[in-house]
Amino acid sequence: MSPGVLLSFIIGYFLVLLVIAWLTSRKASDNDTFFVANRNSKWYLVAFGMIGTALSGVTFISVPGKVGAPSGDQFSYFQFVLGNAAGFIIIATVLLPLYYRLKLTSIYSYIESALGTWSYKTAAGIFLISRVIGSAFRLYLVVIVLQKFIFDSYNIPFAVTVLICLVLIWSYTFKGGLKTIIITDSLQTFFLVLSVFLSIYFICSSLHMSIFEAADAIKNSSYSKIFFFGDFLSSKFHFTKAFLGGLFITVGMTGLDQDLMQKNLSLKNIKEAQKNMFSFTAVFVVINIFFLSVGALLWMYANKYGIHVDKTDYLYPTIALKYLGIVPAMVFMLGLTAATFATTDSALTALTTSFCVDFLGFNKKKDVNSKKMVNTRHTVHIAFSGLMFLTIIIFNAINNDAVVSAIFSVASYTYGPLLGLYSFGLFVSNRQVKDKLVPFICIASPAICYFLNAESKTLLGGYVFSNELIIINGLITFVGLLLTSSAKDEQTENLKVIKG
Repeated sequence: MSPGVLLSFIIGYFLVLLVIAWLTSRKASDNDTFFVANRNSKWYLVAFGMIGTALSGVTFISVPGKVGAPSGDQFSYFQFVLGNAAGFIIIATVLLPLYYRLKLTSIYSYIESALGTWSYKTAAGIFLISRVIGSAFRLYLVVIVLQKFIFDSYNIPFAVTVLICLVLIWSYTFKGGLKTIIITDSLQTFFLVLSVFLSIYFICSSLHMSIFEAADAIKNSSYSKIFFFGDFLSSKFHFTKAFLGGLFITVGMTGLDQDLMQKNLSLKNIKEAQKNMFSFTAVFVVINIFFLSVGALLWMYANKYGIHVDKTDYLYPTIALKYLGIVPAMVFMLGLTAATFATTDSALTALTTSFCVDFLGFNKKKDVNSKKMVNTRHTVHIAFSGLMFLTIIIFNAINNDAVVSAIFSVASYTYGPLLGLYSFGLFVSNRQVKDKLVPFICIASPAICYFLNAESKTLLGGYVFSNELIIINGLITFVGLLLTSSAKDEQTENLKVIKG
């Protein structure tokens, strides 16, 4: 498929998003609209749109590719997805009621009342660092695909490609914020889901199979094993590790993440928020089954026609853009673009919200919707776009898969301290942390986990960590807070209640 056609397609796609942005923000573009969509969102739009946010371009490319990886992944990822589902249920029943009871705009405001100011700033800072790195990495992986298949043909430098993507995202989010994103993410999720189903159809057609024949072929293939119960110590695929890792990563990276929770907080009440979360969970599980099925079919196609790829991440784009024809190529680009920009636009909005509320104190100001405050928000939004641009350029300069993967892993480690902070606030109400020590504890915990992950085979009798490392991370933070805390002064607490 020619680069010109792909480029025209992407331009047309963004014109649609810009029209939606204009329609949703022409009547109101104040801070209440940007931060929480005036708390008037429709639960079914939020639920559907969250699928696109949760399934990034990394998922779109990597999950299908990993199915046939030499490491023997097969459908083991689905064990992680089941853990995700359990985590979403915990979020709906434990965290969302807390956030709604306190009427939060930024979820990290809870930490200030539970643990103290330093703890609060630490939690918000952890989110900002993690989300910038994580979102930049996700966008980076997609930009290199766009660069290879489109922009290299026009001799456009990588940095310009990144800048174009970020400017386009900024252009349709800077006014309407969350109100715009809830609509655009719903549209992008529709495109994402459509692209998965159409990809299955086109691959089946190329393999001369009906949908039912393809289902049987997948079931009887060497790619379809879901549950792994052998070799607990050294296997990263063991069900216990995958399920618990999926559960706690979901609680940490979704329930304690401003990005996805901000959409839930835009709903009218807790009942709608819980309805949204349960509906989202059901669709999330089903759509991941289809992603894994796409992967199995892609590997069957590659084996049949002798297609070789250097990296599993290149499998889907290579077959879609070079072998299946014009329409399947456009479908792939549609899904990839939708998955990536649904994640990035949401992240930029969440980063802006967190910084404005948690560090600039917008929630404590009476004139939050004044022209001055709106201009301040615009400045912060531009600044985070620039920071993400610089981060992606650094990723590209490193140009080392092992180093970049390590950076992404380190970013995910930072959600462990958030688990520890929230757990302490929720379950140890009779003790007061040493507030100024909290930042040091939250730095030490992921550092210890990084060491444990590197040396676990030697120190733990051959044990290999997988996603369950986040549990250890949270536990270390929790223990650190407990050891440095002291019993609360009941008289002081009673005075706080009276003043409140």
